[in-house]
Amino acid sequence: MIKVEDLHKSFGENRVLRGVSFEVRDGELLALIGRSGYGKSVLLKHIAGLLKPDKGRVIIDGHDISRTRGKTLLKLRDRLGYLFQGGALFDSMTVFENVAFPLKEKRDLPRNEIEERVRKELQLVGLEGSEDKYPSQLSGGMIKRAALARELIMEPEIMLFDEPTTGLDPIIGSTIINLIHECHKRLNFTGIIVTHEIPKVFKIVDRVILLHDGKILIAGSPDEIMCSENPVVKLFLSGVWDREIDHECFPVDTPPVAKTIIEE
Repeated sequence: MIKVEDLHKSFGENRVLRGVSFEVRDGELLALIGRSGYGKSVLLKHIAGLLKPDKGRVIIDGHDISRTRGKTLLKLRDRLGYLFQGGALFDSMTVFENVAFPLKEKRDLPRNEIEERVRKELQLVGLEGSEDKYPSQLSGGMIKRAALARELIMEPEIMLFDEPTTGLDPIIGSTIINLIHECHKRLNFTGIIVTHEIPKVFKIVDRVILLHDGKILIAGSPDEIMCSENPVVKLFLSGVWDREIDHECFPVDTPPVAKTIIEE
């Protein structure tokens, strides 16, 4: 369903993607992991067609999304859902109006059918009774649920999740991960999750790829990633990297084994 071929992207002198290539099979749920600020969200935006590569291609079901135009591009985007980090709800609309918005804009449906579908979707994501609330009245977890309902109501064939648990406490974050799992089982969409929720997300995905230094360092099943002897993978999974000051300096409390791995 998704094929990324030799993708390159730079912003000025900052080379973010340096030849990324991978595939996502139809119906597969894939986790995209890696250090913060190293291009995961940039890669996801290329797959959604929100950014154009300097070199390479993103093929969605046989179509190069960066070179597709007109009605073909619109139809392609209609098949794709994107859950932004902040939810991207319309502040001036209620939860009901936010979820109904894509149906009103893109589907010629009678009012009663729209209302029925919206209420059903809100019930499925646990927001029954919150239809008349505005985004400012919602918790972070409720905003993510409402945004997810807005995307899923269009029954997308592809879902892209950009840090769906950002800003949430661990309990609510786990709830969102479980909700994504339930939605995937229900709709069988092809999905990519950009996340730091390790190992929680490993329990719901089919494969994992690790983006490092602008390239795919390793790809495999969750078990294969967890058992990898690659020193960079081991360091990332240990969480030590989050305490780096920069590429060369470490805080005083960094375990010596971390420095050894980096030097190797």
